[in-house]
Amino acid sequence: MYNLYILKTCPFCKKVIDYMDSKNISYNILDVSEPNNYQSLIDIGGKSQVPFLIDNESGITLYESDDIINYLNEKNPA
Repeated sequence: MYNLYILKTCPFCKKVIDYMDSKNISYNILDVSEPNNYQSLIDIGGKSQVPFLIDNESGITLYESDDIINYLNEKNPA
């Protein structure tokens, strides 16, 4: 399962969400507008950038939307 930190107004977050939805990839959304999620993002990733993906299976963490999509595409080929 994946955890995806987002901000609802972020176009790069929407890009990742749209991709994951189109591939039927399961994920948990953690909106950083909620203080607990924001603090968790900082604690885990070290910066406040979104989108931020955590692959709970492998422990991989990624920030950039294109990097996230490329990673997911490799891990979950169509």
